[in-house]
Amino acid sequence: MSKRPSLSKRSRLREDIATARHRDPAARSGAEVFLTYSGLHAVWGYRLAHRLWSWRRRLLARIVSQFVRFLTGVEIHPGAVIGRRFFIDHGMGVVIGETAVIGDDVMLYHGVTLGGTSSNPEKRHPTLGDGVVVGTGASVLGPVVIGAGSVIGAHAVVLTDAPDGSLLTGVPAKVRSRTPHTPDFYI
Repeated sequence: MSKRPSLSKRSRLREDIATARHRDPAARSGAEVFLTYSGLHAVWGYRLAHRLWSWRRRLLARIVSQFVRFLTGVEIHPGAVIGRRFFIDHGMGVVIGETAVIGDDVMLYHGVTLGGTSSNPEKRHPTLGDGVVVGTGASVLGPVVIGAGSVIGAHAVVLTDAPDGSLLTGVPAKVRSRTPHTPDFYI
């Protein structure tokens, strides 16, 4: 995961809209994305909550995140760390836990859970490398590390680490080598 250069709020907004337009062939205009994409609204709400969390305004951060969850159907804990150009397509039902770390250029489909398997106050949620795609309904559980450029198939349950460029499918998910020609639409 790369070090994030500082962008102005306007530049970040443009980048978010461009990412949605690039990732979703149904996006017709920047205005449509800005006004109607709940996954994008959830990310924007997360950024506010995360800033409050980092300022140690924890209760206010949780209130903001729960309000955003109510509005969008996407729950992102304000303690999670999320990279640039993150996109949630059809966001309903996405859950991202407190100690999750998400790299740049990651895409999640609806119903994805990045959850924990422990109630101990430690790293208990997944780390997704840059360029990871997580398919509809997949669950990535525990402090696992998913390598850059990996694809997690729809409804997979991932419980183990995966190297860069992996394809993970099944319940529990098995790690396979992802061939360069494996299209993302098979997730």
